[in-house]
Amino acid sequence: MDYLNREILIDQMNAQLKELMDHYQLEDIGIYEEEGAGDDYYLGYTVRKNGEVFMINMPYMKDAYGNLGLKNRDWTIQSDEGEKKGFHNLDEVFDHIDKGFH
Repeated sequence: MDYLNREILIDQMNAQLKELMDHYQLEDIGIYEEEGAGDDYYLGYTVRKNGEVFMINMPYMKDAYGNLGLKNRDWTIQSDEGEKKGFHNLDEVFDHIDKGFH
């Protein structure tokens, strides 16, 4: 597994925020980070679309130096309605959100 500096990953994500906001017609977007149990770490976006807030993230592993390695490339959507996993790209994520998160 290749580990990358967390700051570099976040800088790359920040550079894409406006493009993502325009492309997916989002009302708002920001970076989402969450430390899980053990060396689990989740990194992605918090977005508002159609008046609802969603956390969209991928699972990472954190090494002893705080660097992150991608566990898998599946996106997870979290909202007040629950959690859905297994999306292969952001097009699939936002297609699912547009159809109504259920």
